[in-house]
Amino acid sequence: MQPKEMLHYVDHTLLKPTATWESIKHLCDEAIEFQTASVCIPACYIKRVHDTYGEKINICTVVGFPLGYSVTEAKLVETRQALADGANEVDMVVNITDVKNGDFKAVEEEIAALKKEVGDKILKVIIETCYLTEEEKIALCKAVTNAGADFIKTSTGFGTGGATLEDILLFKKNIGPNVKMKAAGGVRSIEDLEAFIEAGCARVGTSSAVKLVKEVLDK
Repeated sequence: MQPKEMLHYVDHTLLKPTATWESIKHLCDEAIEFQTASVCIPACYIKRVHDTYGEKINICTVVGFPLGYSVTEAKLVETRQALADGANEVDMVVNITDVKNGDFKAVEEEIAALKKEVGDKILKVIIETCYLTEEEKIALCKAVTNAGADFIKTSTGFGTGGATLEDILLFKKNIGPNVKMKAAGGVRSIEDLEAFIEAGCARVGTSSAVKLVKEVLDK
């Protein structure tokens, strides 16, 4: 796969708490130029991006981010406002305290509630693999599948570790046929990007992919 083609799989991401409007505009301009799958941005910028770029850009945002332990009602309010402001995709963080307490029923119910709110738009579920045992990861694959989410996603990028190919292969064995995979966090080279796509990821969340591809094209 050619480097530029890989960018069609990328959620071009900027979620730093210091993100300025100028840096968000730069992200969006790059996303349009290189035809990335979306921009993944803080919720506070959704309306401004939508008002500025309209349908030229696919907007993704995050909910319950990055720790996941806000209550379901708060996540629903965040989701509702994000959609009203112009987001088409929502990446939610599961309640990892529920996971650690073994309450996968609560996790599944929360995911299902957000998917109902999202409707025909896309819901990605961040499970934050760096904090989980293999058994917990497998249980979450089942919860994400049963709840009807569109994607399972490895990481926030704010935890102690990011995506690994080992986790993607584990997902592949344990998710249902209607669930896609997103790798995020720690994608730092063209080789990383290609490896995750070849392993079956429909999306890769990274802030560096456009820069990496530009470097290849400039050689």
